[in-house]
Amino acid sequence: MKDEQRNFIIAIALSLAIILGWQMFFAPKPKKAPPRETPAATQAQPGATATGQGASGEIPSATPSAAPAVPGAATPGKVVTREQALAATPRVTIDTPSLKGSINLRGGRIDDLVLKKYRVGIEPDSPNIVLLNPEGAPNAYFTETGWAPPAGGDLKMPAPDTVWKVEKGDRLAVNSPVTLVWDNGQGLIFRRTFTVDEHYMFTITQEVENRTGKAVTLFPYARVQRHGIPKLQGFFILHEGLIGVLDGELQEITYSAIKDDERLVQQDSKGGWLGITDKYWAVTVIPASQKDPILGRFLYLQRDGKDAFQADFLNKSGLQVPAGGKAATATRIFAGAKEVALVDGYEAKYGIDRFELLIDWGWFYFITKPMFWLLHYLYLFLGNYGLAILAATVLIKLVMFPLSNKSYASMAEMKKLQPELMRIRELYKDDPMQQQKAMMELYRKHQVSPMSGCLPMLVQIPIFFALYKVLFVTIDMRHQPFYGWIRDLSAPDPTNLFNLFGLIPWDPPSFLHIGVLPLIMGLTMWVQMKLNPPPPDPIQRRLFDLMPILFTFLLAPFPAGLVLYWTWNNILSIFQQYYIMKKHGAEIHLWQNLKESLPGFSRKT
Repeated sequence: MKDEQRNFIIAIALSLAIILGWQMFFAPKPKKAPPRETPAATQAQPGATATGQGASGEIPSATPSAAPAVPGAATPGKVVTREQALAATPRVTIDTPSLKGSINLRGGRIDDLVLKKYRVGIEPDSPNIVLLNPEGAPNAYFTETGWAPPAGGDLKMPAPDTVWKVEKGDRLAVNSPVTLVWDNGQGLIFRRTFTVDEHYMFTITQEVENRTGKAVTLFPYARVQRHGIPKLQGFFILHEGLIGVLDGELQEITYSAIKDDERLVQQDSKGGWLGITDKYWAVTVIPASQKDPILGRFLYLQRDGKDAFQADFLNKSGLQVPAGGKAATATRIFAGAKEVALVDGYEAKYGIDRFELLIDWGWFYFITKPMFWLLHYLYLFLGNYGLAILAATVLIKLVMFPLSNKSYASMAEMKKLQPELMRIRELYKDDPMQQQKAMMELYRKHQVSPMSGCLPMLVQIPIFFALYKVLFVTIDMRHQPFYGWIRDLSAPDPTNLFNLFGLIPWDPPSFLHIGVLPLIMGLTMWVQMKLNPPPPDPIQRRLFDLMPILFTFLLAPFPAGLVLYWTWNNILSIFQQYYIMKKHGAEIHLWQNLKESLPGFSRKT
């Protein structure tokens, strides 16, 4: 019986290990492009010292001396409130169905955005999500476009402290663009025209009018910069930090990784995109032409002991502006909620290289994303994501029916073999080797497996992962209610057994947070396991008895939608297994097995 015990324990340990650690051990590590010297073609481009960079400053240690210059962190001043920082500079209002905020005329940047459709909590009066903050305010976070000058030139470029004038438009809205203008006093007139759709995509068109009498070549850039490290929500299952697709490869760099290295990560690319992502929100800069050669960079900055992180790109081919003429280039900026249909739609509409990876589908995206669309379409039909989960579980059970049917049929045969197994155990109780041999011969004769009871659980683990990922990373599930006390399927069950579901004014530690739904899940798992034939070995029997308790504690902190799936799956499995065992003529002693598991009852062996 030692081999049987060993196999059983390995199976249980493997199941738990996969549930708790598959992302940590099997998900691919974020790809970091190594710092590389700028190619010779780039060496002849703009220099790092440029007139007109103003307060932004340069980062000589991070940028080769002859490489294009993209502004770094501004020298921080006194930190004030968000409201004071907004009031300190002239602004143009942004107002769309999805966004409200303003363009800062100092720097011509977008540094004030609030998401109209999303709130911090589930309460109707909860404040809206604030996405972008101006410099000088706590947790500054902004995005902007600009120009780098030609190498060795003394042309003044618009800088982060340049104050622009409004040439056209008084409010940025859908179908209502805003144009800013700035004259460098040397014959170059710069314009920035902002447009925005009804969701979260901005298009910034930069135009240069050349009155210098000779042609000039300028190099457009765009950047996203964030000050401070936000509170992370995803630990190892979710990437939060710097992100992009450069040269066709996904780049994911955590705040801690680039801060600890304190170095520049850069990558040559044709098109692509890059930015900074949170669990549900993101800000990215995207070359309007996905054929343009760019140099994409991720870097860590520091000013006065404060952390800052930047993702930027510079167009390596530059833009030639003829004497007496004009030239323009465009950049797209996504700043908002990572709604799946919207992100996929932007990828298709603008041809953005693998923009769908802005949402962290994980290594098993080929399971995770179909699971999302299944739930999404069921939600559109049923009107509730909880009902969608229940319906999806039924459909999954139907797909898995042949495999589950075979497993339950094997368990039914095992049930009928129990008297013979007990006879062999008693007959060879002093000869474990002969006992094991006789049992294996019996299994082979009847073509059954003693591990058949674990198969249904192992089969649903990939589905469990996919549903967990969908509930955890997609904003479509955020704050979606079910019924009763479940007001957010993406959050754990809010009730708690250990404070008598709120009757006792005590907040137990997280490991004691066991809600109503996890308790129901544990109960259904216990009932399902009592339908199985009891293992003849006492150690296996005790492990079986402990598994519902263990899984109740394990799944309690998981999203309520996931526990709902597991509970409903258990209930369906109970009926399916009961029916199949009856069909195969196996005796079912469910109530007796349940009673024998309770205190005060002894198991008959």
